[in-house]
Amino acid sequence: VSKNKIDIVPIWGNICLVKIPRGVFLEITDGQHRTRAMQQLIMSEGDERDLISNDSFAITLVFEDDLRQCQTDFRDMAQTKTLPPALLVSYGGLGRDGIAQILVDKSPMFKNKTQKVKASPGSGSKYIYTSNFVAKAVGCAFTNNPNNELLKFEVDESAELLNRYFNIFFSECPYTKQVFLQEELKPDEATRFKDTCLLGMSVGLEILGRLMNSCYDKQSNSFEESKIIELTKINWSREGEVWRNNVVRVDQNPKDQNKPFKISASATSVSSAVKQAKEKLGWTTL
Repeated sequence: VSKNKIDIVPIWGNICLVKIPRGVFLEITDGQHRTRAMQQLIMSEGDERDLISNDSFAITLVFEDDLRQCQTDFRDMAQTKTLPPALLVSYGGLGRDGIAQILVDKSPMFKNKTQKVKASPGSGSKYIYTSNFVAKAVGCAFTNNPNNELLKFEVDESAELLNRYFNIFFSECPYTKQVFLQEELKPDEATRFKDTCLLGMSVGLEILGRLMNSCYDKQSNSFEESKIIELTKINWSREGEVWRNNVVRVDQNPKDQNKPFKISASATSVSSAVKQAKEKLGWTTL
């Protein structure tokens, strides 16, 4: 919370009273699951509501005008403990992670469809991606390397640029257009997309990012729109021939007969898939 939005009333020594007006919203850096649990108890019917009626909850107030800086500081302090990659991306304010944050908040393809905290989107959830999936695609789009932190890239400008061309692709591609237009997905819709479209997986976003890198001009810091449009013509379903025998392989003994494919996200498989896609598009000289 910004310090100028609240009132601090000294009482004695280091003890004080903090007055927070009802119209001031506290940004939660860590503990969303706790507030969610409290809200569920409050909204529940019956005696469960009394479970927190006489309890108090301790919080740490951080006085900071810039939420991104607050999240960056939290991320830095958390480096001593292993955290899910998605959480590190969500609280990283620089380079690749900062760009990914903005895309997750602004791009219709990622907004409300990206898990910002956990390591996976979750089975049966409304989420398709994690923040880490998006960050890897960002690294690929600009440098063809999912792990490049892009620390020398200007965050806002780079995010605006990539957001524009991601939106062009996702709004034009027949395999993503419907998902792109929906503000929020139902769990069964998210599951269906992840099960049928390669772009519903981390490996699919990585391949897209690497192909977009072939459209990227480092000198002018721009993407060639006509080639981005060409990418929408590829068959991005798991059954697409471009992905056969590289990232998508037929499982001879599938547990679910309706899902006969298994996915390989190895570096060799991804490299082969990108190469086949370029050959399909006639980009073999790139």
